[in-house]
Amino acid sequence: MRNLNIIKQSALAVACLLGLSINHALAGDRLLGTGGVSQIEGAGGGGLTPWAMIAGYGTDAQIGGSAFFTRAKTGDDFELNTGGIAVGFYNRLELSVSQTKFELGSTVPKESIRLNTMGIKLRLFGDAIYDQDTWVPQVSAGALIKHNEDFDLVPKLVGGKDSTGVDYYLAASKLYLDAVFGRNLLLGATLIATKANQFGLLGFGGDLNNDYQIKPSYSAAIMLTDNLLVGMEYRYKPDNLSSFNENDAKDVFVTWFPHKRFSVTAAAVDLGDVADKTNQAAWYLSGQISY
Repeated sequence: MRNLNIIKQSALAVACLLGLSINHALAGDRLLGTGGVSQIEGAGGGGLTPWAMIAGYGTDAQIGGSAFFTRAKTGDDFELNTGGIAVGFYNRLELSVSQTKFELGSTVPKESIRLNTMGIKLRLFGDAIYDQDTWVPQVSAGALIKHNEDFDLVPKLVGGKDSTGVDYYLAASKLYLDAVFGRNLLLGATLIATKANQFGLLGFGGDLNNDYQIKPSYSAAIMLTDNLLVGMEYRYKPDNLSSFNENDAKDVFVTWFPHKRFSVTAAAVDLGDVADKTNQAAWYLSGQISY
């Protein structure tokens, strides 16, 4: 309960900072799409994995931010809804909060699991956008602090050890201007130290393994037009529970920017086995407002 209260208080603080920052700097002068979309755990990045970029369009003299809502659904009636906000301070520090609600479908009818996440990301060195004269990417370190509100419902019963966990990550991202037939290309890699089962929806740690494992993630995206981004991601995940097999996650996504401040992302996601259901493919739709 103490961990939950800390996360809720932190979420309120980030929300207040977002409101204050809107009055501080509405400009947001970075290039279109360079804050990424909102990753399902709330950080700036792709749909599945954090990127090194700081959320929003704020430069080193501005405060930026974003708010998002994401919905995903599999063929076997698992449904995931996630909403959150992120604030980027001077293209250096990012704070984020989100809540995920996962409907358990026919596995446990009329029940759901809620996962609260508070994130922090610090740009260590490099600039993914403007350092075009060097191969050095932008590198950021971050942490995602997670609390499962419904740990005793299913996660504990299937062997999860803890209701609260922290994912630590190191991300490298680079935007190559005019790289492929005159189009911009984004490449990224992220190392995540984690104990999470299904991102934390089934708790943290298990009977097969209760130690941190370092798992890589990879991202690639290209701007097909001035307002259309197409890409793919692959995220390796731990397999901590003997009761259920856990596979890696991967997606192919399209992001449309009808306006610099607004984006819509659609994706086909392969989650592999989820709880007692195998071969879970999902559609994914996310909307984001950025400044």
